[in-house]
Order: sequence, then structure tokens, then C-alpha cells
Amino acid sequence: MEKTLTGKTAFITGSGRGLGWAIASRLAEQGANVALHDISQTAPAEFGEAATLNDVAEKLRVHGGRVTAVTGNIADESAVSAMTQQVIDALGKIDILVNCAGGDIAAKGGKPKPNNVLDIPFEDVRALIDRNLIGTILVSRTVCPAMRERRQGRVINIASVAAHIGVSEGAMYAVAKAGVVQYTRCLAQEMREFGICVNAISPGPTRTARFLVTRELDPAMMAADGSLIRYALPEEIADAVAFLAGDASSFITGQVLRVDGGYSIFAA
Repeated sequence: MEKTLTGKTAFITGSGRGLGWAIASRLAEQGANVALHDISQTAPAEFGEAATLNDVAEKLRVHGGRVTAVTGNIADESAVSAMTQQVIDALGKIDILVNCAGGDIAAKGGKPKPNNVLDIPFEDVRALIDRNLIGTILVSRTVCPAMRERRQGRVINIASVAAHIGVSEGAMYAVAKAGVVQYTRCLAQEMREFGICVNAISPGPTRTARFLVTRELDPAMMAADGSLIRYALPEEIADAVAFLAGDASSFITGQVLRVDGGYSIFAA
């Protein structure tokens, strides 16, 4: 793979596992130095993807770039500030920010029960907003001012197709991701005069380790025969992030790219 991101540093939140790990791996393959992040060192072990975040970092080093790993709650402003400084101390300026941390996860773990519009426990509403929207805002507010000063940088926020359609199950997650979409547009408008591209990706249902063990799967959607009527592979989402992180997307900002095989093809 052509190393189009050589010399760039990417900070990917939620990259100790799942979709974030796929994104970190793709950017490292393209030559970027990578800052990994998760809520704790042992978080990658939850679904058997790695024992620790440091183990994940070691896997990335085969690509030749520099790698560091930070841990903390992205909804905690002081933790975000500390993590960002750790990344800068280890790798230098942050050129690419990928806000990937999030998920439909209750305050105490697992999925909210119930998980609909009116009956979801309110502590879970707050947890979903914090995990998906507030975290994206706090990390962006911490990282983007330096990009603005340098007039250089890329921001890619991970939303969801759920942000674009009405749902009952998982409604508050959808609301939080819709907030991420609109925040992306607003941040793009503010950063436009400084030459910084800010975009979002809305993945469809994607075959991460967590996805495969936390829901009832449709066997027909596990197809590997070239059909677009299937669950996405994490690598397919990572490819879209790599595109938005690279020079080929230099005149694209404020956009939402739905990477879902047409799952939401008729949605607004």
C-alpha cells in the first residue's frame, strides 16, 4: 500500500478495538504515526481482541511508524487535555483527528434496557450523549485550535446511519450520532477559512467483534459473495477514513459519507 500519510500523526479515539482499531491499522499502513486510545488498558480484552492497549500498539509498530497509546474518558475535559498533551509529547503535532469512540453502551455497560425512545433509563441517555457527542466535542475543542493556528489538519468524525433515519430501538444513540453529524457541519464551517477539512462518516451495521456478540445476526447479511446487501467489514469503513485523511479529499469539507452499501440510500 502506498504510504500517502508518511510524516503525519493521527489520533484515533476508541482505537483499542473494533472499528477504531481497523482505522488505526489502515492509517498506519499508509505511513502515519498513530496515537491509540481507549477508556482503559484492558478495554480491548472485553471481546477478545487483545489483552491490553499496549499489545494493540505493538501490533501497529510492524508498519514502521511511531505509535503511542493513551487511556481516559473522552467525556472528561481534564482527561482529554491530559491525553492530548501525552500524544503531542510522544509524537508531535496532531495532523489527523478521528473521533471514533462511542457506541450504544449503557452507563453500566452492555446495551440500555429498555433501549427505546421513552423508556430508556435516563442515566443511559446521559451516558450515550457523553460517550458519543460530548466526547467528540471535547476532543475536537482540545485538538483543533492548534490545527487552526497552523492552518493545517483533518478531522473525521464517526457517526452512524442511525443518525439519518427514525428508529425506536437505539433511539438515543441515533440522537447522539445526529448531533455528531450537525457538529461536523458546524465545525467545518468554522474551520473552513483556515483550510482544515472536517467531515463525518456514517457506517452501516459493521462486523466488529462487539457487533457480532451483542445482537441477533441475520445469516443472510453475513454474505461474502460481492453483494451489497450485507454487514460492512471494518476495513471498508477504514478505507473511507483513509480517503478523507489524505490529499485526495483536499477540497471536501462539511460532508457526511454514508458507508453502508445502500442501507440508507433513500434517507435524507
